Amino acid sequence: MKTKSSTLHNSLALLAHILFSLILSSCASYHPVAVDEVSFKQHSQTQIDGNVRVTASVLTQQEGAQIFGVDLARRWVQAVWVEIENGDSHNYWMLSSALDPDYYSPNEIAYSSHRWYAPGVNDRIDARFKQLAFRNPIKPGSVVSGFFFVNLDQDLKEVDIDLISREELKYFTFFFRLHELRTKTMFDVEHQHLQNEVVELDEKGLRRALENLPCCTTSREGLENGDPLNLVVIGKANELMPAFVRRGWHLAEETYWSSIWKTMGSFLFGKRYRYSPVSDLYLFGRKQDVALQKARGTIHQRNHLRLWLTSLRFSGREVWVGSISRDIGVHFTVKPGHFVTHKIDEDIDEVRNSFGEDMLFSQGLEKLGWARGMPAVSAEEPRLNLGGDPFYTDGLLLVLLFNRRPIAVKEVTFFDWERPSGRRM
Repeated sequence: MKTKSSTLHNSLALLAHILFSLILSSCASYHPVAVDEVSFKQHSQTQIDGNVRVTASVLTQQEGAQIFGVDLARRWVQAVWVEIENGDSHNYWMLSSALDPDYYSPNEIAYSSHRWYAPGVNDRIDARFKQLAFRNPIKPGSVVSGFFFVNLDQDLKEVDIDLISREELKYFTFFFRLHELRTKTMFDVEHQHLQNEVVELDEKGLRRALENLPCCTTSREGLENGDPLNLVVIGKANELMPAFVRRGWHLAEETYWSSIWKTMGSFLFGKRYRYSPVSDLYLFGRKQDVALQKARGTIHQRNHLRLWLTSLRFSGREVWVGSISRDIGVHFTVKPGHFVTHKIDEDIDEVRNSFGEDMLFSQGLEKLGWARGMPAVSAEEPRLNLGGDPFYTDGLLLVLLFNRRPIAVKEVTFFDWERPSGRRM
């Protein structure tokens, strides 16, 4: 029979063993890999403006862990490598805030990576981050390279390099597709449909074609109507994706075991997951070609849109039709193949028009307007989507035309078609 004394002794021994194991773990060797031995430069991009050459690369999670010897992704951080060759006769300074307004300093990330009771190792971690950080200025005739630490993205990332001097400013914009998730981009869809026949339309023909679209998405079998079609975006993938990414939109992952597990973690414990899958809706006999979302930290609340590529072309650009809605909560469901479903904001037009406002500040929107879509649905007699949620709408399609060149808000023009009601945008 155990006495209180022996129980206390065993507990203290167990505690001592745990503490000793933690100390050994903390004192483990720190062996980051030499920068030249990691292949991140193989997926770098280069741009030249006058006498200045800029090369940038977004490191994968594995590459960041190799070079810095710590798991940056676990801290929701990723490393961006930048190299600048200055052939001008004056100094340049790179603006860190242009890369990420909420960037992390080298000391900040190093300190958060410290190990418990391991001062020697921690000194080496500090030295590693300081040694590899990018340092201003970029002097005439010099080549400066180093790393910046920014917020983690796992699908797509825009890297903005702004260089300032007393004489001039230079701007460089890079767009990277990352491969940390199982997603489909507009680039994939564009390539997949490259050989399909297309129908080129003028503005009058475009309006008529949009007015003849179906009212709504459907179930897989096409027997039930789902969310209404309320959005049209016009542009090539390299015009649309940078604009979406610039405004904080992310791709939704495909549905598979890993994404389901992460969705459960976000649903039950509020864990961060900006790429949660969306349920499939159908148009033209196929599920959405691309799904994007702007989440508020968890899957409980988010704006999300589904897009389908059509055979229509306007001004040489692809015409995508879609459905956008705002998720305002989640609840369990008994629908086959789903364990939770979202409750959507019944005011469908509000999120449609808020997306248009969002894109006004994307620097990619060239023209906007509204076309007639489905018949109007009143708040007093709403329709139901496939999840059983009510919605009402004025029935208009928001039409957005994009361009790759930077466009200020005051330069945006309008399709002189339909006009939304007075309380709308």
